[in-house]
Amino acid sequence: MDLRYTDEELAFRDDVRAFLKENLSEDIRRKLVDGEHMDKDDLVAWSRILNAKGWAVPHWPQEHGGTGWDPMRQYIFLEETQKWPAPQPLAFGVNMVGPVIYTFGNAEQKAKYLPRIANLDDWWCQGFSEPGAGSDLASLKTRAVREGDHYIINGQKTWTTLAQYADWIFCLVRTNPEAKKQEGISFLLIDMKTPGIEVRPIVTIDGGREINEVFFTDVKVPVENLVGEENKGWDYAKFLLGNERTNIARVGMSKQRIARIRELAGKEMSSGRPLIEDERFLEKLTAVEIELKALELTQLRVVAADAKRGKTGRPDPASSILKIKGSEIQQATTWLLMQVMGPHALPYHEHGIDGSNEPPIEPDYAATAAPTYFNFRKVSIYGGSNEIQKNIIAKAVLGL
Repeated sequence: MDLRYTDEELAFRDDVRAFLKENLSEDIRRKLVDGEHMDKDDLVAWSRILNAKGWAVPHWPQEHGGTGWDPMRQYIFLEETQKWPAPQPLAFGVNMVGPVIYTFGNAEQKAKYLPRIANLDDWWCQGFSEPGAGSDLASLKTRAVREGDHYIINGQKTWTTLAQYADWIFCLVRTNPEAKKQEGISFLLIDMKTPGIEVRPIVTIDGGREINEVFFTDVKVPVENLVGEENKGWDYAKFLLGNERTNIARVGMSKQRIARIRELAGKEMSSGRPLIEDERFLEKLTAVEIELKALELTQLRVVAADAKRGKTGRPDPASSILKIKGSEIQQATTWLLMQVMGPHALPYHEHGIDGSNEPPIEPDYAATAAPTYFNFRKVSIYGGSNEIQKNIIAKAVLGL
């Protein structure tokens, strides 16, 4: 299998790089380079620039606003935007609920929601995990009882990322408590302004408010907001999670971070010489780079297989491999950043570190190194914990 880019693909890559250089503001790019949190307005502005270009949802079918790019061009675009770096689209809309709607939704749902997702007119969040139903998601207890033309929703979701901004939430709810746990679940789209919904923040270890609890008390949802068939939501959830695990590899992001590590390690001094010349540090960095190259080749194989297989509506179970290694490498790179910054990585020292002999090499970046490290501890859990992914690989890939 030849995984090298063709001349046409190289030309496409150059076009993407030129577009990023001309259209992404340096202020937004600098936030990403320095590990700062993006503002909602930044992501909305960039999403609309992409949408005006026709690149907001490149992997969607053309009839729903997609580009018509083959899987390799989609991969190149994703890698280049992560390496630049540029803001990634709001995954809950573009990569998760959008593909579920255009694959399983009805014509009215496609016409209503898909254009607004592409332009980020609606901010979506994901209502899957619950207390006691995380890795064993099928044990969820949030109930949806049909009364005429509506469902009445009662229950709780947790770890709901960016729910404080959300206009809509897509939820897995139990519509048949008598069926086997995977067979009694439905997929609902719920307006966050509906009476009875309460969002409570969960403050993370890095001091941020990225995740939330969402409570539903007698929330009235129109039956027309059901995606696909009642009690078939588990099938749609598996489809969605397969897409999430493929995108979570973030090869381009890890490449950008390694380049940043090398840059900073060339400035930071250790025992009278740049840290990048320290044999033990360089050995650790090189080991991660080798792992990343192996992950990149694995992802290219998955992309090439997708191109040959065509659109089946079913994700490749090998996406679980990408999720496991991608998350492990992301965690390894944040750890290396901590090694580079040393004591300067202590978070939230706005005016520098008292008692230090020298200011940090990169004061803005040093203030975010530790929060970034803490935040990335979770990537091996969300999207399906790595332990669960290993079970999927054993069963679906190795046939054990």
